[in-house]
Amino acid sequence: MNKRTLMKTAAAAALAIGLSPVAASAQEVTLTLHQFLPPVATVPKHILKPWAARVEEAAGGKLKIQHYDAMALGGRPPDLMDQAIDGVADMIMTVVGYTPGRFPKTEVFELPFMMTDPIATSKAFQELVETDLQEGEYKDLKVLGAWVHGPGVVHTKDGVTKLEDLQGKKLRGPTRVISDMLGELGATPVGMPLPAIPEALSKGVIDGTVIPWEVTPSIRLTELVTHHTEFGGKEALYTATIVLVMNRAKYESLPDDIRGAIDAESGQKLAEFAAQVMYDKDKPGRDIAVKAGNDIVVLDEAEVARWKEKAQPVIARWVADMDSKGIDGAALIEQAKGLIAKHGG
Repeated sequence: MNKRTLMKTAAAAALAIGLSPVAASAQEVTLTLHQFLPPVATVPKHILKPWAARVEEAAGGKLKIQHYDAMALGGRPPDLMDQAIDGVADMIMTVVGYTPGRFPKTEVFELPFMMTDPIATSKAFQELVETDLQEGEYKDLKVLGAWVHGPGVVHTKDGVTKLEDLQGKKLRGPTRVISDMLGELGATPVGMPLPAIPEALSKGVIDGTVIPWEVTPSIRLTELVTHHTEFGGKEALYTATIVLVMNRAKYESLPDDIRGAIDAESGQKLAEFAAQVMYDKDKPGRDIAVKAGNDIVVLDEAEVARWKEKAQPVIARWVADMDSKGIDGAALIEQAKGLIAKHGG
């Protein structure tokens, strides 16, 4: 029995335990939503659950969405895309880069200093999904929403005030593009999903991480590191791409009214909502670090320009990699920039 079959069997058992006959009979359709974050984190608490409640209301009581947080159905975060494809879960939320190389065009939004505004960038990402990626690299799934988080911040034990301070620091990177950027900037990148960060920091596996402010409270990051580096100027150091996707066959099998209820709350509406919530939650996360007396450094535009210049080979390598896959990487960068500008970024 292979790993994916084992996960499907384990998930079926978990669902059987969690579904009472009364709950199952109260709705015409029950869908499962699996994701990797703890239930107190911004995305499940303030995005996925409010979104699901709106969908259920729009479906007139005919739909129930059951939430399984923190990988409760088994597996690891990199397994989530396949869990949706295989039907282990009906819907999943994940960082796209947790499955490196499988969604190459999506990576364009993660390139260094590509993002100028998370809401505009999210709407650009969602538009690219609707016009290209849905029937391209996401053809085995139904994308319900695609978005990005707020500006990436460097969080370390010892502090980073200039480019040279990254030398030799072991920094967690969320995706292959961002890890490549960290390596080019002088750090030693260590790839891992977000839930692994606290243990890696406490054991000295890493010296720091890059994540947005909004997610720091859910992993109590400001208790593990005391230095934080932000970037002045228009562009963010990086962002990561996030999706809520559904098993395509399951989506297409739904009754028209239930599918319509999902559609009404998805697409650009969900992309903008999710991005705005995550961006708004950056401030409370930052406030915790301020209250704790942690050191927060904001790099000026001259220093940021040095980081931008140093990161250029990452973009060149990505373009070459895309070209080797038959994708015009340079044209895709210009397309992404144009979509971001179109949506106000």
